[in-house]
Amino acid sequence: MTRSLSEIDGFEIVAEGSCGDDAVHIASTLQPDVLLMDISMPGGGLRAIPAVLDVAPSQRIVMLTVSETSEDVTTALARGAVGYVLKGVGALTLADAIRTVAAGEGYVAPTLSARLISAHSEMPGKSALVASLTPREREVLELVAVGMSNKHVAIALSLQEKTVKHHMTQILTKLGVTNRTEAALALRDARQT
Repeated sequence: MTRSLSEIDGFEIVAEGSCGDDAVHIASTLQPDVLLMDISMPGGGLRAIPAVLDVAPSQRIVMLTVSETSEDVTTALARGAVGYVLKGVGALTLADAIRTVAAGEGYVAPTLSARLISAHSEMPGKSALVASLTPREREVLELVAVGMSNKHVAIALSLQEKTVKHHMTQILTKLGVTNRTEAALALRDARQT
């Protein structure tokens, strides 16, 4: 895959690693535009996401993995990854996903996002639940929905990170969801009704 990507105009592979510690080192020293990681890498890709974001808070992370479970997708996104691509996609599809993430948008493989949206759309009363949020909780959720970490939300709203975590706990409880991705989907669905 590395060779295929390096042959596409506009792509430069600046480093390769094999474990979570390598990802942290690469992010902190080289600050690539996008960091590709695997869930099953030694040290655990899901565990490495927060560690990477601790040393490089603005790092854009794409998980490139074989795992298609909704739990892995939502966990990766909740921990701060902004892209989720399945291994086996062609180099051009991966390149499109990387470009999307580098441009500041999120990307989830279409088959996975359809599954997540379908599961989420079965939840009743999203508009009423979102309307039950306080104005501050709504502000926090709006920023989380665009992919900001708790740390970034705290900076943007001039709050302490622990205050943001408290707001997120309240948001998840009020919306009846278990993670940030589901909360963001509830907000999106509430806007559509």
